[in-house]
Amino acid sequence: MVRILASAPLLIAAVFGAFFLWGLNPDRDPNAIPSVLISQPAPEFALEPVAGLEVPGLSRADLLATDRPVIVNVFASWCVPCRAEHAVLTALAEDEGQTLYGINYKDKPQDAVRWLNDLGNPYQRIGSDATGRAGIEWGISGVPETFIVGAGGIVLYRYVGPVVGDEAVGTFRAALKAAGALPAGAGS
Repeated sequence: MVRILASAPLLIAAVFGAFFLWGLNPDRDPNAIPSVLISQPAPEFALEPVAGLEVPGLSRADLLATDRPVIVNVFASWCVPCRAEHAVLTALAEDEGQTLYGINYKDKPQDAVRWLNDLGNPYQRIGSDATGRAGIEWGISGVPETFIVGAGGIVLYRYVGPVVGDEAVGTFRAALKAAGALPAGAGS
């Protein structure tokens, strides 16, 4: 019995080490995290606007009212990868005419306002999810996460992590094409 107890720390360390190595595997795709929302209606939520911004809040009703795909981006001012992907999302909204909505996740309103004033605000609507409840309803695992929501509020696609780099942008643009948000011949 003493030998079993003495070897327990080694066994525990081996298990944690295996999980650590699995997490560092470069072939592991974090976007492979399944989402039960795909092909389902967007969850029920109603978020107030971010205080200090002249942008309306966001709710499920806004997604149900759309007749074309929209992009819903979950972001926060404290999120470094969110800053990295901001230029890509801005280009999709401003240069390519995509409708971009935001969910400001667990953020202080004054920080979100400052961040958007510094980087520019490409969002047509932004809901303030100060408590993180809407993030739970959407099933996010962290920020940033970006969804493509089709006509009638159906969730078509989920991208986990920042949409940056040629591969990520190409993958996201392919999903936009599949959703009918980009013409089939649009470049990647």
